[in-house]
Amino acid sequence: MTRRSNASVAATAGSILIVGFALVAIFADLLAPYDHTDQSRTLPNAPISTIKFSDEAGNFSIRPRVLAPKMTDALRQTYEADPSRYAQIELFSKGYTYRLLGFIPLDRHLFGTTDGEIRLHLLGTDALGRDRLSRLLIAIRFSLIVCTIGAVCASLLGIMLGLVGGYAGKVLDTVIVGVADAVIALPAMIVILAARVAFPLELPPLTAAVLLIGLFTFTGWAEMTRLTRGLVKRTRTLDFITAARISGVSGTRILLRHILPNIARPLLTQATLILPAFLLAEATLSFLGVGLQEPEPSLGNMLAAASDLTQLREHAFVLLSPAIVIALFVLAVRLTNSGVNTNEDREVI
Repeated sequence: MTRRSNASVAATAGSILIVGFALVAIFADLLAPYDHTDQSRTLPNAPISTIKFSDEAGNFSIRPRVLAPKMTDALRQTYEADPSRYAQIELFSKGYTYRLLGFIPLDRHLFGTTDGEIRLHLLGTDALGRDRLSRLLIAIRFSLIVCTIGAVCASLLGIMLGLVGGYAGKVLDTVIVGVADAVIALPAMIVILAARVAFPLELPPLTAAVLLIGLFTFTGWAEMTRLTRGLVKRTRTLDFITAARISGVSGTRILLRHILPNIARPLLTQATLILPAFLLAEATLSFLGVGLQEPEPSLGNMLAAASDLTQLREHAFVLLSPAIVIALFVLAVRLTNSGVNTNEDREVI
């Protein structure tokens, strides 16, 4: 009972994290306080903004204010808060215009400041003075959209071929299994890198997304095909499938109405395991400089800034925030799957 309870709590926590990531992907522009391409050349590598819950006299104020940063050493890029310059923090402040959900024009953002010259940087700025939080939110959206669509496409292709191979004749089954084994034998990341460098590095975000989705689909369908085929071969020998076949039910109907619903849960588990693998692959490509290119942000090219050891020592948390996001997403998927697997064991028992 304790094991099942712990697994249920873990699955709930994982589901909450996944829902949170989905909301970030959907409302990234609303949550981002500034345009991810805007530069503040006077504030390179600025630290996290100083927030005060007090007025000028030092009395407590329920409305926080952000102090403007002042560079104290241009060479080392060190800053201190300037108490003489500040701006009030406000909710749903005006900013750059975007389209919510792709079609609703808005210029409101979750938070901002009353003075456009004094900005609120909750994760500081990068080497070009761009708001790290805004870039991180847009990067999460790009990575999750690409990886989710890639996982769905790879899973659907793999399930379709696995259903055909597991139920069809020996010749077609042999061909499908042979191709799947060949794809599995290839090192996926090397194949993705080789295919990616065949195209120009400078690609628009939409083109880069389509290319990455295609590469992930090509390298990810084989394992799903092998799993589906094995489950189909095991299920087709059961009594209710034999009865349906004797009754004259067509092969397509048997696959879609009888076999597929009974093997859906392990297939869903496998599909969710593909998702973090694709996220890590996308981050790796961008980190190596062959994924999404600047000035568009991705988790990989933002993480590349951590290679500067001097900045890493002083701003470890903000520079490693993309890695923290990746770790949290992978953890969320693993926690969710642990709860699903425990429920399967309970049903079998």
